Amino acid sequence: MPLCTSIHDIKTLIASFHPLVVIETPEEERVDSILQTAAAELRIALFEWSITRGLRRRTPLAETFGNKITGTDSPLGMLKHIESLTVEAIYLLKDFGSYLQNPTVARQLREVAQLFTRTRSAIVLSGKTVALPGDLQYLGVHYELALPNQEELRKVFRTVIASLQTTHRARVELGPGEEQQLLRALRGLTLNEARQTIAHAVVTDGKFSAADIRHVLQRKAQVLRDDGLLEYFPAADNPYELAGFDRLKQWLARASIGFSPEAQQLNLTPPKGILLVGVQGCGKSLTAKVIAREWQLPLLKLDAGSLFDKYLGESEKNLRKAMAQAEAMAPVVLWIDEIEKGMAPASGPSEGDGGVSRRIFGTFLTWLQEKRADVFVVDKANNLQLLPPELLRKGRFDEIFFVDLPTPDEREGIFRIHLEHRKQDPARFDLPALMAATDGFSGAEIEQATIAGLYRALHRKQALTTELLLEELRETVPLSISRREDITALRTMARERFVPVS
Repeated sequence: MPLCTSIHDIKTLIASFHPLVVIETPEEERVDSILQTAAAELRIALFEWSITRGLRRRTPLAETFGNKITGTDSPLGMLKHIESLTVEAIYLLKDFGSYLQNPTVARQLREVAQLFTRTRSAIVLSGKTVALPGDLQYLGVHYELALPNQEELRKVFRTVIASLQTTHRARVELGPGEEQQLLRALRGLTLNEARQTIAHAVVTDGKFSAADIRHVLQRKAQVLRDDGLLEYFPAADNPYELAGFDRLKQWLARASIGFSPEAQQLNLTPPKGILLVGVQGCGKSLTAKVIAREWQLPLLKLDAGSLFDKYLGESEKNLRKAMAQAEAMAPVVLWIDEIEKGMAPASGPSEGDGGVSRRIFGTFLTWLQEKRADVFVVDKANNLQLLPPELLRKGRFDEIFFVDLPTPDEREGIFRIHLEHRKQDPARFDLPALMAATDGFSGAEIEQATIAGLYRALHRKQALTTELLLEELRETVPLSISRREDITALRTMARERFVPVS
């Protein structure tokens, strides 16, 4: 969402007599900037309060404040003072959520908000988490501040560079189009995270060049990993290969046209995503990585189980945050791992999570149906019994594919990939014998047997041979044997209902 759109939205809320606006975000600086511009355009005053500085009025000179107003150190004293004022204003209350646990403070806020329903004054509560008590819910409106857009990131980049050119004599060595690559790399970061990332890259060697774009991508991956919701894989760091899956690859080649200008001219929407179901260890996770590589897009991984939080409402908020981050980085491939474990709603009176799974699932389905950003979703599921029918109906995904145990030709391809990856020449091995020995093996089991065979060869101080691999395979009991009944039932059910990948 562009900054100008955020300003317009806030102005609209205030002009339409919304007395209480909640903005949950760690980007306090952006909230300050948006409200400063909105107040100036509405020609009303702007006040700011924090527990450390009390209530202060922003002066007509940008970025400056008047002295602290006496008696406004405490939340209650500040609210009583606001109630006594007659000037129309925006009142930004920072980190105010924790004080709403006090019923006296909550009541005073309610009375001030009710007073403001007849004026253009408004209270804005900002902070990472702001939970309104029940009595305040009907007076408050939650405004979701999107992550910085391209123009905001461009402004931050140029501001940081200008500052470091003065203090560190920094140089910018970006060729045509490389600044655009940098801005794409910064998408998904907050303004402060972007500022720190750019400054770190410049301070390291006194310049910002195309090589530093990789540093930005690594920093973004770390930021998302630390946040605990999404894992980021840059398009440039994606070496994955997939043997077989010919039907899926043909479908993807056709689907990729949906991102083209020609498709847009025909009012065709880009593909929404696919659901992969099937036998464990047969390439469902690998498929998401290969799609991102083939389409030259970054890959985001969401572990559905990481969404859950012990506090009421936080799990749903985590999902909305993850979706917002994905949209901010579009175009992107979003891989949701084992969706049935994190989003499959429990049923019946024995539901043990208070309905959290149901609410998360509903939020996800709504987003999947209505999303506008180019986020291609790859959902992976192992247990069909846990998937609700709403997820499986036609139209929810572009297609649902079944991933079966690999065919003989696919097993040969899998052996070639893993042998070459570990610096072994496939021509030295009896591939037909290995294919025959791995009937019923999954791709993951073939990979593990190759790794174990190499360890066996190193232990014996000899080169890896076909016989060593066959020896390892004879000692392996594949899932298709150890869980024969389950795998047979899954394959029978899925073959009748979904499109095979091969």
